[in-house]
Amino acid sequence: MKIALAQLNYHVGNFDLNNQKMAEALVQAEKQGAELVIFSELSVCGYPPHDMLEQHDFIIRCNETVKQLAARCINVAAIVGVPTINPASKGKKLFNSACLLANGQIMAIRNKTLLPTYDIFDEYRYFEPNETFELLEWKGEKIALTICEDLWDKQPSAYISAKGALYKRSPMSGLAKLNPDYIINIAASPYSYNQGKVRIQVLKENAERYQLPVIYVNQTGGNTELIFDGDSMVLDAQGNVVAHCGVFNENLIFVDTQALMQQKYKPELLEPSDYIAQIHEALVVGIRDYFGKMHFKKATLGLSGGIDSAVTLVLAAEALGGENLRVLLMPSKYSSDHSINDAVDLAENLHISYEIVPIQPIVDTFEQAMGPLFKGLPADVTEENIQARVRGTLLMALSNKFGHILLNTSNKSEAAVGYGTLYGDMNGGLSVLGDVYKTDVFKLAHYMNRDKEIIPVNTILKPPSAELRPNQKDSDSLPEYDLLDAILFQYIEQKLSASEIIALGYPPQVVEKVLRLVNINEYKRFQAPPILRISSKAFGFGRRMPLVARY
Repeated sequence: MKIALAQLNYHVGNFDLNNQKMAEALVQAEKQGAELVIFSELSVCGYPPHDMLEQHDFIIRCNETVKQLAARCINVAAIVGVPTINPASKGKKLFNSACLLANGQIMAIRNKTLLPTYDIFDEYRYFEPNETFELLEWKGEKIALTICEDLWDKQPSAYISAKGALYKRSPMSGLAKLNPDYIINIAASPYSYNQGKVRIQVLKENAERYQLPVIYVNQTGGNTELIFDGDSMVLDAQGNVVAHCGVFNENLIFVDTQALMQQKYKPELLEPSDYIAQIHEALVVGIRDYFGKMHFKKATLGLSGGIDSAVTLVLAAEALGGENLRVLLMPSKYSSDHSINDAVDLAENLHISYEIVPIQPIVDTFEQAMGPLFKGLPADVTEENIQARVRGTLLMALSNKFGHILLNTSNKSEAAVGYGTLYGDMNGGLSVLGDVYKTDVFKLAHYMNRDKEIIPVNTILKPPSAELRPNQKDSDSLPEYDLLDAILFQYIEQKLSASEIIALGYPPQVVEKVLRLVNINEYKRFQAPPILRISSKAFGFGRRMPLVARY
């Protein structure tokens, strides 16, 4: 049987668009002789639909769209992902399902067994787990049809923890006893910079464990914070990749199952990708799809001459085009000449128009108005924050007046320790770098300059500074970023305690200070804009910490 893997970019809740994309893929696949087209998990409605699943009309639209797609499946069959209604009187109302469409109707339904409820996943909130194992038989071939997490019942050996099994049940162990010919896995697996390595290891170990080929189909594109890389592929029974859709792109590739089962495909050598290059591509996709799917056209951002706003501008220019960006330089009396010059040089390198609005007169007016209120009190961070809030107000005014989306330029290191001003530099409709540590922001800048100097070298080399007081440097308030980011990674991504981090050799006083800053600044992150996720643990709905707590 000739199978097509359809790696597509879906829009959550946009049934007409998703239907159109899938219909076009069916036509293209049929023209090339495919007998079965495989789409990704919840492809009909897009992933993740969240609480839309609790709206009755949403489920009706899902069902209507599946019927429309089924009507197109006369000479070619399809496997689509869709929520279906649980007919039982007990349990959750829905299943996360894969449907076989053929002969103009729904021929078979298989439901997801393992429902992830960690990090950004919350599927058990909506879905009932499958309890029975049954193969899908089509065109004389027996298929173990699984959905994403169903192959992740164990940690891959290369990344195994003390407790290797994630779940009590193993769907593939049950399906393997029924002697399938191969595995199909439809997925909605979001990108993080280490996910590709883990994913291929999981697929490889399933192929080797059960001595079965694996056909894996994932979605691509951005949906709010989540960015999907695709990475759909086919593995033979020895775990060799024999076909690959690529990453961050829509694609349609084909595989012949008889040739696959008879080991006639040669292994493909996948070129290892630099993780900074992948982060760069992921962020561009995240920006582009956030704007495109929300029908936003233009963005605004403040350009300071620092590295964060510089990297954000380069990413935005690639995603949206320089003609769709409005850049504001807002120097104060503390802004250095080289920062202003660096900002101007960057804008000119990208051929982006810019405007300079000095903020000192506005800041002076604020300070005069508040002088009587602050009488007898020394100047402190309050006055520094006024500068940030003036800038934030100007940027939001531009956004409000012209309908542009303000891009937030804060990085993960700053967000972690609260090194930012609420209603100031934390303003924005989308946080581009909020999941990128400062050390990786520097690496992104070097990557962007790999062919020619786009970001001025001085921007990269000078000590980071908020420039809110004379001769200020970030290191006046924070550890050096190499040390800070290493500690943050151990605490946030690795979830280690202070004592465990100290045991790794980090300075105890620094560790205690950093962790305290992370914990007491949770309230700021609660009010942050959506953050594009590129790590295994981003701030946002994948990391849920209480505000009113002591630990």
